[in-house]
Amino acid sequence: MSIVAAIQNKQLIGFTYDGYARVAEPHTYGVDSKGHPALRAYQVSGGSSSGEFRGWKLFHVHEMHGLTVLPETFASARQGYKRGDSAFSTIHAQL
Repeated sequence: MSIVAAIQNKQLIGFTYDGYARVAEPHTYGVDSKGHPALRAYQVSGGSSSGEFRGWKLFHVHEMHGLTVLPETFASARQGYKRGDSAFSTIHAQL
């Protein structure tokens, strides 16, 4: 299953990024303004090099390893979510 399907089904995803295992709620998937495939997600657990273990993050998809769509779901978009995220030049899927 893909990031697009995880967004459509409101399923959590698990992956490793910057050496830290993370679990996140995917909200927007597309291409960022620098041309990188990217994902805007709300991280709900795991580690982070910034020390911020929960919150909004922009992940470069090519740096996400071991991506797994988890069976757990989330109810709706997180507070602070903006459709049409301006960080993206192209959006493939969004809540």
